[in-house]
Amino acid sequence: MSPPPSAARRAWGWTRLVLAVAVTSCALAGVVRLTVPATAGTSGEPPGVRRQLAFLREALDAGAGDEAQALFPEGYFFLHALYGLSWVELGMREPAGERSRALREARWALSRLDSPAGRAPFSPGLTPPYGVFYRGWTNWLRGGALSLEPAGRRDPAEVRRFAEDSAAIGAAFDASASPYLAAYPGQAWPVDSTVAVASLRLHDAILPARFGGTVERWLREVRLRLDPRTGLLPHRADPGPGGEPAEVARGSSQSMIQRFLVDVDPAFAGQQYARFRELYVATPLGLGPAVREYPEGVDGPADVDSGPLPLGVSLSATVVTLGAAQAHSDAPLASALAGYGELAGLPVDTPWTKRYAFGLLPIGDAFLAWAKTARPWVARPSPAPPASVSWWWRTPLLMLLTALAAVPWLPALRRRRLAVRG
Repeated sequence: MSPPPSAARRAWGWTRLVLAVAVTSCALAGVVRLTVPATAGTSGEPPGVRRQLAFLREALDAGAGDEAQALFPEGYFFLHALYGLSWVELGMREPAGERSRALREARWALSRLDSPAGRAPFSPGLTPPYGVFYRGWTNWLRGGALSLEPAGRRDPAEVRRFAEDSAAIGAAFDASASPYLAAYPGQAWPVDSTVAVASLRLHDAILPARFGGTVERWLREVRLRLDPRTGLLPHRADPGPGGEPAEVARGSSQSMIQRFLVDVDPAFAGQQYARFRELYVATPLGLGPAVREYPEGVDGPADVDSGPLPLGVSLSATVVTLGAAQAHSDAPLASALAGYGELAGLPVDTPWTKRYAFGLLPIGDAFLAWAKTARPWVARPSPAPPASVSWWWRTPLLMLLTALAAVPWLPALRRRRLAVRG
């Protein structure tokens, strides 16, 4: 037996009211997320990052590393490495006597990388062993963990390991005619060599310097092998002795290169960052800044590095560029990217954890936490570049959200207006 028409109308009315309240609440929450600062520059602690790391540790303990490995070749490695590096970044912001937790978590992550599971995707027959990707990132994390302690309190075994691994990396660059070492057999990506060279700079900042000549030679050789279309380091290089560019510069690797290059050579990095920002930072549909995977005028396929490319935009490159912007003191762009992420990333907050995209892809949370905490480790903060994002970038999004908040109530307002006229 169907309910009376009046009861059905009342039920439908309550349903519409609940839906209207829900839509309006979501839109207003979007306004708040878009306007509340989501970064703290290079000195303060970014809001919510500790809760992100709490979520990530729970996810890692539950096997998220193995799940990430099933998605792409370095999933297990990256998830642990970025977790550890984010803790190093937070530790650097704390007084020297209050870094015990940051140091403990960074060492835990490092132990996962320095294990059969961490090394599994990489070849021990490369030079240096396991390839420049594995050796560069682990060396960077190891040096970061050491930098959290005063020199007199560092574990001698860890210091010795950092020095030995740095020497292996330096020797590999010295013996190579190409500045781009292999990460996998027959495959070389310049971003991986950039991370490794930055780790040599870090070595010389916290231990007696010995790699200045290696780094300067690397920079000279890189300048001879830039991508001819963009003037940037290429995405992929010929693995042979020539090391010639094999693929146009792409946003997914450039966003990382710009994060690390500032610690290798700030002046060269500033030039590269300006060019990157000019060619890759865009405002699709006028709705906030984002980062293209390919430069304007170049189309290319999506892959595991870029992720899907709606309107040519790489979500992974956009997230990591937040860190690059912070490393280059580009506060307007960093703030805009962080604010846009708070809106589009669908964060779920609790008093104890914070996760984005409902926590479905912890690797995305790891990249975002790492990006939000970015700052130079070796170089002094550079002067802020000219702003490329105006103060009113939020206006179109705020107008859209305001309209979305109002739309559910328009029929009721129209009915009330007609009733008054009647």
